[in-house]
Amino acid sequence: MDLVGYTILIPLAAGAIVRLVPDAFKGLKEGIALVVSALTFYFTIALFREGFVESGYFGKMLFRMDTLSSFVLLFIGFFGLVMVLYSLGFMRGKGNLKEYYSYWLLTLGGACGAVLANDMILFVTFWGFLGFTLYMLVMTGGPKAAGAAKKTMVIVGGTDALLVLAVAIVWVMTGSTSLTQESIPTVTGLSAFAFILFACAAFAKAGAMPFHSWIPDAAEHAPTSVVAYLPASVDKLLGIYLLARISLYLFNLTPGMQLLVLIVGAFTIIAAVMMALVQHDLKRLLSYHAVSQVGYMVLGVATLNPIGVAGGLFHMVNHAIYKGCLFLCAGSVEKEEGTTDLDSLGGLARYMPITFVTCLLAALAISGIPPLNGFVSKWMVYQGIIEMGRGGGYLWVLWLVAAMFGSALTLASFMKVLHAVFLGIRERKAGGDPKEVGLAMAIPMIVLATLCLAFGIFAFSIPLSGFILPAINGISWLSVPDVSQWLGWWSPGMATLFIVAGVGIGLIIYLAGRLKGTRTSSMYVGGEILEPEVRVTGTDFYTTVSDMGFFSTMYRWAEARTFDTYDIGRSISFYFIKGFRAAHTGILPEYLTWTLAGLLVLVLILLR
Repeated sequence: MDLVGYTILIPLAAGAIVRLVPDAFKGLKEGIALVVSALTFYFTIALFREGFVESGYFGKMLFRMDTLSSFVLLFIGFFGLVMVLYSLGFMRGKGNLKEYYSYWLLTLGGACGAVLANDMILFVTFWGFLGFTLYMLVMTGGPKAAGAAKKTMVIVGGTDALLVLAVAIVWVMTGSTSLTQESIPTVTGLSAFAFILFACAAFAKAGAMPFHSWIPDAAEHAPTSVVAYLPASVDKLLGIYLLARISLYLFNLTPGMQLLVLIVGAFTIIAAVMMALVQHDLKRLLSYHAVSQVGYMVLGVATLNPIGVAGGLFHMVNHAIYKGCLFLCAGSVEKEEGTTDLDSLGGLARYMPITFVTCLLAALAISGIPPLNGFVSKWMVYQGIIEMGRGGGYLWVLWLVAAMFGSALTLASFMKVLHAVFLGIRERKAGGDPKEVGLAMAIPMIVLATLCLAFGIFAFSIPLSGFILPAINGISWLSVPDVSQWLGWWSPGMATLFIVAGVGIGLIIYLAGRLKGTRTSSMYVGGEILEPEVRVTGTDFYTTVSDMGFFSTMYRWAEARTFDTYDIGRSISFYFIKGFRAAHTGILPEYLTWTLAGLLVLVLILLR
């Protein structure tokens, strides 16, 4: 067995073993999960260093790693290890640990298999298996998570069925099931249909609209560590990997197909961030941002030019970093306070300084604030959209406005989060004051927050040169220009120096103002003292938006799940089910009548 086989089979075998470990062996499940995750990460590093790997079994090239899949595989291994370490602290004292770590390791092995698979049938097998493990991991949230798990299975599993149909169509058209075969032009209705089916599976896994609604429900009820591991990190990597694979390698997109993907990306950015603005639960708010940020990745890939594609892939990695960090921070808050309701939180910065600082860095990164990583990748996506404008037309302006406006709304919603959770007045509780989480939970947050800084300040020397540009250079029809011109006048190092200097000057001014001591005063508005004092939680920061005429209607429809594909599909299905139930009366003469009528129809068809 080669290194590819070890990377896939060891976590799969370990997942099966953990499922059989008796509960009497305390700590063994956690130990196996940590050791196997670290070993898998080591294997992914070794494969990444090799650069290009092919592995054949039964006389067929089943596995293949190129420049695109190599860095995606590396980060799957990285997040598997980081999130397992966090789980050691977060899941301590909770039930279902046997199932939790078993399905966790099975997911890790399945994700590695999906990225390394070169045969479509094998890819679909791993992809469908990941839908099952996702369902089971969501179910570890307890009885309340059953509805979210079922919804996840229906949406992800339904698009998996579309993926099977897409593979069948490609096989009929080309006679091959290889993911690395010659590009298929989407000029015919059948090839365009196959691409759309592939794209639906990618959108559902990544969480793009309209296949996004499973993510907020799963985020609310599943363990926060599961949400940080899958919808926030690994599922994003897998979904955008598939979109990039079919858009840049398997299919040759026509302008019409490109336009369709661009519309999905722009709509996902705006619609999801508007939903995030009015959320009152921290995990649901973060989940809508996890959906919104997919739009930037989709836009970047859909530009089909080097800087846009590189920006989309870079944003895929950046999102997994800062969104994973944000969900880990939410899990830390939930573990200490027992809730993620924004109205019940506040003032935690003084009690949980590590959680606050890491959350602040990740929040600024997702909002596109320089010099953090989210700014660089968004800036590249902006430039990729502008580069599209060189080819003529004016629609690129819409995509650019959607992307930039989405960043502004993202920053606005995270101002709400930081105030409501960390900076507002804390409501006194009987359980006493919270404390900072232990090292097992703090280290992953610190590592991810540090990467938000490192991947922004050293964007060219670390992530772009090491991961993203080799993947772009591996696409034969993309001519990569001089990368030093990609960011224009933006210099991450110089900007960082100016920002640090500005923060330092501000700190000096702040400390100078405290030399005379502090003054405590009652709360007042316009000179009028508020008695009793009002506790502003921040949950209603943007109610004026939700109360506006058009937006009020849209929010009301959204709350009624009018746009939810799951509820729409269920309503349609139940409509036909009711018809079948009405026809299924249990009376034998009626059944005979239906049988004779069916035979008569068949006879008429055959006699034509």
